[in-house]
Amino acid sequence: MENKRPAMAVAAVPYVPVAEDFVLKNENGELALDSNFASQSYWKDVFIRFFRKKSAVLGMLLIIIITLMAVVGPGMNEYTYSGQTLTQKNLAPRVAALEKFGIMDGSETMRTTTGSKSVNNYLDKGFEDVYYWFGSDNFGRDIWTRTWSGTRVSLIIAAAAALIDMVIGMSYGLISGYFGGKVDMLMQRFLEIMNGIPRLVIVTLLLLVLEPGMLTIIFALMLTEWVGMSRIARAEMLKLKEQEFVLASRTLGAGKFFIIFKEILPNIIGPIITQVMFSIPTAIFTEAFLSFVGLGIPVPRCSLGSLISDGYNSFTTHPYQIIPPVVVMALLMFSFNLVADGLREALDPKMKEM
Repeated sequence: MENKRPAMAVAAVPYVPVAEDFVLKNENGELALDSNFASQSYWKDVFIRFFRKKSAVLGMLLIIIITLMAVVGPGMNEYTYSGQTLTQKNLAPRVAALEKFGIMDGSETMRTTTGSKSVNNYLDKGFEDVYYWFGSDNFGRDIWTRTWSGTRVSLIIAAAAALIDMVIGMSYGLISGYFGGKVDMLMQRFLEIMNGIPRLVIVTLLLLVLEPGMLTIIFALMLTEWVGMSRIARAEMLKLKEQEFVLASRTLGAGKFFIIFKEILPNIIGPIITQVMFSIPTAIFTEAFLSFVGLGIPVPRCSLGSLISDGYNSFTTHPYQIIPPVVVMALLMFSFNLVADGLREALDPKMKEM
């Protein structure tokens, strides 16, 4: 007969944990802060992201090297930028440390109607102890000294263009965008008139009326170079002037210019700096173009544009005369573009994860 009684419940024995049941979990990797989003200041973050971009660092190094050479280069030998020695004209580059290897030993290839031949005017004319590192031009002037002296002019023009953009263009755009209404309409109509006239026409006519020189070129840039900056500053102002922090400052009684330059300007400094860096190559090219066509720096002073113009006239016979200013100018403009591109990515928070 089958037993119908229910089985007796077995009492559960509580489990006592032992030390082997526990394993220490290493969370160092999980708790490590992401370097992109670590708690740090905005400018420190910009600094880190800028120096992570190798092309921007390369551009900055080139700018530093060219600037140092523009400062110390003209004083590295006994020649001056205007000194002429007609008996030593059209001498090819010669460097004492390299001539023993057959490089930059003062020889050049001359092309004639009967063919080409290699000549060394240093040896032919008895200039045993004469060295021109970049060669000499048609008037016996040292191209090394003139190249770095001309680079000084380009760097001064670059600094002036940056200052013009920051002072005139930025202020004009910020004021126009903040006040709006009739003020903005009048200021923008004037800007359209200025922008409608070709820039080179204004600069050329101005240089024909005034005496050519560095101050005239800077004054010409002051009339035309700030237009692009003002448009960017105005666009940034229109985007930010209705933000909550601006309304809070206005409610607390802050003045209009305090809001423009103390509240809004720090929040748009990234696009402003980027535009300044991009405008510098344009200013350098404008100065070089004017000097190339004879409307820039007057002789005996020189700029990269005037050196390129002089080298162009003798390019077929002595091509080495045009190479140094062309290379320096190309590197200078290329470097500023690299730095501007790096600053654009470093200063833009939206590109932080890219």
